[in-house]
Amino acid sequence: MAGDPRAYLILDVAGTACALPREAVAEVLPLPELQRAPASGGWLAGFVNLAGRPVPVLDLAPFLGLRQGAAEVGLYAHLVLARDLSLAWLVDRASDLVNVPAAAHRPADPAASLNGCVAAGLLLGDRLVPALDPARLLTQAERARIEGQAREAAARLAALPDPPPA
Repeated sequence: MAGDPRAYLILDVAGTACALPREAVAEVLPLPELQRAPASGGWLAGFVNLAGRPVPVLDLAPFLGLRQGAAEVGLYAHLVLARDLSLAWLVDRASDLVNVPAAAHRPADPAASLNGCVAAGLLLGDRLVPALDPARLLTQAERARIEGQAREAAARLAALPDPPPA
């Protein structure tokens, strides 16, 4: 129902609180070693190998313009795996899961953020936390380029010989 609370995962991204809808998240993982893609750089941090499938990892801090370039990854860094397993977001910390009542949602102007990626503001105590729309974080062109790099990473992985049995 429209008045029911909605669950959000609260993230620390370069010292800025952001939120993702809980239903957009499959899992929160401690940060494993990432495989760097040739010519990735910027906000594409690399790939995480999930059961033999390379999943692109987007560093949300430079992506959202909150930090220039890659930063030293902290002790509490997390990967937030998208529900559809198509990508993961690198954050400084996934800090909390909160239920936000409908009355605490503030509309966001889609023109005020790139591709309308900020869907709403969430009034949490005395702060307004931007709620990100995962479907609008990447433009179609960005998604196509990342999918192409993921295919290349999968082909490289498939070309490796199987490890010898233990």
